[in-house]
Amino acid sequence: MDNSGPVGFFSIPKESYAYHPVHCLGRQFPEVEHSFRSPFERDRDRVVHSTAFRRLAKKTQVFPAPTNDHHRTRLTHTIEVAQICRVVSRNLGLEEDLAEAIALAHDLGHPPFGHAGEEELAECMSCEGGFEHNAHALRIVTKLEYRYPDFMGLNLTWEVREAFAHHSKKISEEIRHYRSKGGPFLEAQVADAVDSLAYDAHDVEDAITAGLVSLDDFLDVELVSETVREIRQSGKMANSRALVPTLIRKLIDTQVADLIAETTRKIRSAKVENLKDIRARQDLLVGNSQSLTEKITQLEKFLRERVYFHYRVQRMATRGRRILKRLFDEFCRVPKLLPGRYQGRLEAEGLKRVICDYLAGMTDQFAISEYQKLFDPGESV
Repeated sequence: MDNSGPVGFFSIPKESYAYHPVHCLGRQFPEVEHSFRSPFERDRDRVVHSTAFRRLAKKTQVFPAPTNDHHRTRLTHTIEVAQICRVVSRNLGLEEDLAEAIALAHDLGHPPFGHAGEEELAECMSCEGGFEHNAHALRIVTKLEYRYPDFMGLNLTWEVREAFAHHSKKISEEIRHYRSKGGPFLEAQVADAVDSLAYDAHDVEDAITAGLVSLDDFLDVELVSETVREIRQSGKMANSRALVPTLIRKLIDTQVADLIAETTRKIRSAKVENLKDIRARQDLLVGNSQSLTEKITQLEKFLRERVYFHYRVQRMATRGRRILKRLFDEFCRVPKLLPGRYQGRLEAEGLKRVICDYLAGMTDQFAISEYQKLFDPGESV
């Protein structure tokens, strides 16, 4: 179904199963619609202007920012995911603004020090409901951001909030509530698939530039070796310094092209006609072909064994966990060390959850600074 042309301020998606803004289930607190921006465009803009989004600039992706100014942070990763999401959504005839809003919001809940920081906070909160970054992102956008006089949070649409829930591994009552409308719509599936695609490719580049592994080490990985061979056979590599960036571009291009083609095939095979058909499905329609998925799995296994468990990465992770653990314990011991606006929430929300909120919102650098202020006798407080 091809619905081209504007209706009001909405851009009609090409396909009937796309999540058109007229399907929007609204916001937690009702608002008058904007005169020239759709609900999903407003979501995108609210995320970009949020405090939590700015903090991503100094939060670890894999390597802490001080390691090398060229390595990805949570923010640069997020921007890259959003850009690819628009490309994929456009080619699938989906609602680009919704996919972009989900992509821009998808990492808001990450604490400092990458996955190590998340694991430490989950352990600290094991008897208090736990911690998981998608569930925490929901908490940020519904309660913790304070930019508007009429409501807490960012008051995002149901759809962006629901996307957090479908991606969450923590099945709480709140998560079940947001999953109550059925399976994930295609724009949410795109954001999830592109997130994995992007960090796999970019971790290859960051691992090489960090000196953890060499390009030659990756040549045992079929997807990488095939791509390098294709680049070298093209005869356009006069500048060897461009080899790795060219490799990363082609890795992304290969995966994106396959993702679009395979998803298109699955949609046609499933004979879905509308959003209701998508919601009723238990399986995902957005994904790569089986042959490429096997190669991606091999790449991820290599990254896990040779990069994420590299002793230098593990040392950074251990240091990050130690910093968060000691800060958590010290704030539990002396709650008056917390900033005033956090102390004001203790009675209503509980000591450990408030401390967790404070720590999860920190950047890597701010967490290190707080640690030094509390435990280094020579540091100014």
